[in-house]
Amino acid sequence: MAIKLKELVYAAALSLTLSLSLISTSVMAAEGGGVGTYPDGLDNYLAGALPPPGTYALFYGGNIHYNKLRGNHGNLIPVPGFKVNVNILAPRLVWVTGRQVWGGQLAYHTIVPLLDVTTDAAGKHDNSKGIGDITFGPALGYHPAPDLGYVIGLDVNIPTGHYDRNDPSSLGKNYWTIRPVWAVSYFPANGINADLKVMYDVNSSNKETKTTSGQAIHADYALGWGFGNGLVVGLGGYVFQQITSDSGPNSAQGKASAFGFGPSIRYANDKGWLVALKWQKDLAVNNRPAGSQLFLKAAIPF
Repeated sequence: MAIKLKELVYAAALSLTLSLSLISTSVMAAEGGGVGTYPDGLDNYLAGALPPPGTYALFYGGNIHYNKLRGNHGNLIPVPGFKVNVNILAPRLVWVTGRQVWGGQLAYHTIVPLLDVTTDAAGKHDNSKGIGDITFGPALGYHPAPDLGYVIGLDVNIPTGHYDRNDPSSLGKNYWTIRPVWAVSYFPANGINADLKVMYDVNSSNKETKTTSGQAIHADYALGWGFGNGLVVGLGGYVFQQITSDSGPNSAQGKASAFGFGPSIRYANDKGWLVALKWQKDLAVNNRPAGSQLFLKAAIPF
């Protein structure tokens, strides 16, 4: 049975407001100078729109590539041959209940990321493949107008992926992250479309390294133009700022920050198919790796 187009557009938006934790490699942990448990910039159009009650299956794919390490004030950290490449395939299940809580529509989601991680540095090559850290969480969705929605959620990132402190291509982070989420979307069929998703990360300690990654606030954004035929074209990216310093022996030398920017496109047809594609470049990077990301999400009628 085909999903109605409007419901499908909403469902695909569930790159959602409930955060997605696809990347789980120790070399990219906030500790030691890297990124956190959420792939910044993943969400774009319709990030704050929750679909009608029902069960939805979405699929995410992508590639994340880092080729530089940046320290304080953006200075280049010279690591010979440094490269990190992550290929992602992630099915996601979303259950939107018919229950109202505090005036909002109650929903739950879970995602199990399948990862292929390759790291190179100073002549050392590592590769890992398998299931990464699983994310789940509840959310409440609100629709104050037909073309305006917002969501309040709480994501939990569980350290289920394999972790080895001596293997930089490890599939798991080895610590929990609790992430409050707020997202809003303005999505008329014609004209300006605008989205903002704001998140705050609180991390537990990595018991293997005795290090706790600092708390961070970060946001995904998108601004585009709807042409009235299911096509939205524009720009998107992210802003990341670490708020508290790492603590422990594997702490980064300073607080991480970064800004991402690039083109984004979304298309939905009257048969219920939807595809969104986004590429972004890391800019103004401090105390974390820098590179580029390509994200694809798809909703398929059934």
